[in-house]
Amino acid sequence: MELLPTAGTLNGTQALVSSDLGLPRYSVAELNQAIGSLLERGFAPRFLLEATVSRPQVKKGHRWRSLVDERASITGVVWASQLSKVSFQPSEGDGVLVVGKLNFWANRASLCVQIVEIRPSLSAVLRQFEKVRACLEPEGLFSPERKRLLPQAPKAIAMLTSAPSSALADMLRTAAERWPATRVHVVPIPVQGAVEARIRSRLSEVIAKATSLEIEAIVLARGGGSREDLSVFDGEALARELAASPLPVVTGLGHEDDVTVADLVADYRAATPTAAIVALLPDRHSLLQALQQSRQNLRWMAQHRLERESIRLQNQQERLKQLHPRILLEQQRQHLQHRLQLLTLLSPQRMLERGFALVHQRNGTPLRSIHQAKSGDELMVHLADGRVSSVVKQVESDRHG
Repeated sequence: MELLPTAGTLNGTQALVSSDLGLPRYSVAELNQAIGSLLERGFAPRFLLEATVSRPQVKKGHRWRSLVDERASITGVVWASQLSKVSFQPSEGDGVLVVGKLNFWANRASLCVQIVEIRPSLSAVLRQFEKVRACLEPEGLFSPERKRLLPQAPKAIAMLTSAPSSALADMLRTAAERWPATRVHVVPIPVQGAVEARIRSRLSEVIAKATSLEIEAIVLARGGGSREDLSVFDGEALARELAASPLPVVTGLGHEDDVTVADLVADYRAATPTAAIVALLPDRHSLLQALQQSRQNLRWMAQHRLERESIRLQNQQERLKQLHPRILLEQQRQHLQHRLQLLTLLSPQRMLERGFALVHQRNGTPLRSIHQAKSGDELMVHLADGRVSSVVKQVESDRHG
């Protein structure tokens, strides 16, 4: 396209307009509306935005802030009508994850992000986690020595969790399957956003009623969600109240890899809400098997004891039989007869009947050696059937030499 030389601005403009009749022509309002339509057609109705909050302020009830990163910024706003629906209110420098949509005002070509939902970013959550942990750890609140043992078969437990929820349904089903004798008190709590104060309030209510309701343990649970969703359980005040609880506390928050400050303070940290119930309540099926095995062992022991006592009783009965007076008298009679027979065999009369003789001196002294006798002595010889009086004529020795 070739432009004609002009003598002045007016003539030049007229020549340019007359030569570019093929270009679209807009008024300012039309141009802004076209830009708005283009944004509506070409941009997602909602999107996620990672940013850092800068210069938060309230104007006419609306909460404004700049959403920035290392290279750029954009204005964000929560309308006054939506403030009650947005629970988390970040401060200057906080990292956030925003669910938003674009707002474009055609009258002044102004663009901002309308904030539908806002939550801490993962980096901000982890920084807060480390900050609270560094504050509480020196006080020994995470020490294994202060953690208490869980009751073996609690009469009742309090379950603090979102209701209704799939996590609650799983926990109730698991509790009924494992140990239906335990009463479960469901205490609904909010688990999303800045709700730490409300959780603490419900926790205090449970502790106050624990004695009258026979509650022996507390379960604090939340199913699923991202690590950012669990940031409410990183609060210092909540951690201190959990540590001061007179009842053992079991946590089952999020997924297995998620660890919150509440998990560190709890007496037992379970990987999931369902695992918290498994850790707290005994398994009735396993206990039933153990009882059946114990009953079988007792039967065997009783049978063995009865058999052993039966043998012992038989032995005692045999002893009693042996100690019966008639048997004892018979044994004594036999013993006496044996001794009598022995005496008979060893009696002098028996020796005399075998041909031996007893010789006494006149004075009745038994004659045991030839040295007791001399020629002329009178001796009395006793035989089996009588006595013979004799006189010694000669004494001879059987020893020679």
